[in-house]
Amino acid sequence: MSNLIKQGWRPLTVLILLFIIWELSVVIFEVPKWFLPAPSDIFTVGINEWTEYNQHVFATVELIIIGFIVGSLSGILVATLLHLIPVLRQSMYPLIILSQNIPIIVLAPLLVGWFGFGMLPKLIVITLVCFFPIAISLLGGLQQADRDLRHYMLMAGATTRQMFWKLEWPSALPSLFSGLKISATYSVMGAVISEWLGANKGLGVYMTLASSSFRADRVFVAIFIIVFISLLFFMLIVWLEKRVIRWQASEKRNTNGSS
Repeated sequence: MSNLIKQGWRPLTVLILLFIIWELSVVIFEVPKWFLPAPSDIFTVGINEWTEYNQHVFATVELIIIGFIVGSLSGILVATLLHLIPVLRQSMYPLIILSQNIPIIVLAPLLVGWFGFGMLPKLIVITLVCFFPIAISLLGGLQQADRDLRHYMLMAGATTRQMFWKLEWPSALPSLFSGLKISATYSVMGAVISEWLGANKGLGVYMTLASSSFRADRVFVAIFIIVFISLLFFMLIVWLEKRVIRWQASEKRNTNGSS
């Protein structure tokens, strides 16, 4: 906690200064609220109207969690298969790269037309934006296992399964968590984009309704909530990474000590 305070007070101070400048600028230049509301007005709306938009927040968070889990599992599965089956990697890897050149904002309406306005097209959008960073990061991590250890294990008669679980997977965990951290923020963006294109509730819907009624204060409330969710999700992955890596290092020391 002390390290978090030491590392976070500087950006927090800058953020507070920006809000103060924003507040003073709106007051001094008498900017209309519909054009640019003051931070105090946004905070007031966020507190007073919580009961009006909380269902949108919960709907978006549920969509993010489900989509992130599906996208993460898909990325891990595909990366593992591409690593273990070289022929499959040579055939599919270029197609995975090409798939990222298709704009999600263009693909999403097609998914809605194909699968309707239910949960499925939204999950596909989030899965697509989460899948790529995880698959590429994990695949790179699996291929960068220590060559000397790999050679030693091969000489010792290790099977492909033992090589994967004892050497390649543990060495790829830092790369995996790098992909997870990127996908954690992408999942929030994917959820909001999917809600823009067809949903009856969610922060994307709330932003669209607020924008069409010239309620800039509500739009900023939604933006701040989205940023907060992204940061919270990112911090959760960072916390999980420290736990897993620490547990892995502790287990490795125990194994070496017992041997």
